[in-house]
Amino acid sequence: MASSLRMASTSAARTLFARSASAAVASRQVVPTATRAFSTTKPASSDALFVHRDTDYNNASIPFKFTDENMKLAEEIISHYPKQYKKAAVIPLLDLGQRQNSGWVSISVMNYVAEVLEMPPMRVYEVASFYTMFNREPVGKYFIQLCTTTPCMLGGCGSEKILETMKSHLGIDLGQTTKDKLFTLIEVECLGACANAPMAQINDDYYEDLTPETTVKLLDGLRAGQPPKPGPQSGRHSSEAAEGRSALTEEPYGPGQHCRPEFQ
Repeated sequence: MASSLRMASTSAARTLFARSASAAVASRQVVPTATRAFSTTKPASSDALFVHRDTDYNNASIPFKFTDENMKLAEEIISHYPKQYKKAAVIPLLDLGQRQNSGWVSISVMNYVAEVLEMPPMRVYEVASFYTMFNREPVGKYFIQLCTTTPCMLGGCGSEKILETMKSHLGIDLGQTTKDKLFTLIEVECLGACANAPMAQINDDYYEDLTPETTVKLLDGLRAGQPPKPGPQSGRHSSEAAEGRSALTEEPYGPGQHCRPEFQ
């Protein structure tokens, strides 16, 4: 009898719970689920091709070897590394090859560096395609890298005016080379001469404190084979304040000058 009562009580409880749950679901307001359309980011174009494509001027059949002078320099560079780690010299040797090869590293240069360092060519390709210091396409005799980062954009007359001056005077756009193969123009990020902005690096030299007028003078001098002296083109010696000293304008006092007599 007691067992029958417990079973009846349990059944009634389950029925009551089921009815309550059904009522709760029925009374609940259904909120439509927000939908999101499938989308993809627009592919960004690049002016660099990271996969090699054979051309008549850049293919593995074009021979390349270090000159005797550069080979001696390469051997001296390699000697700075343990024999089992000589592949660590890949960056300086690629730079040496780029300088010998008129400012750019061809596939032949990369393969030759791999041969000299006894490392897989792919490892050399990875380095050459990663670092922007290596040009994998031919460049002009004067490789102009104009800084257009914030300090150069705000400093002096602004890098935008320098860029427009270079483009109009040379008749080329960014990433292009003049027809006479003298100038190649690109824009780069900070080159570390922010106190002398705006500035540009041409080959290994920095030209700073540029204005449209000094930029034209600089380009004409390079074209004539008489490049101006590297550094600030405004007349200042280095990176001192352009308007002159504002501190330490008097001769500093000597030791003990302002000490008590017993300490002098």
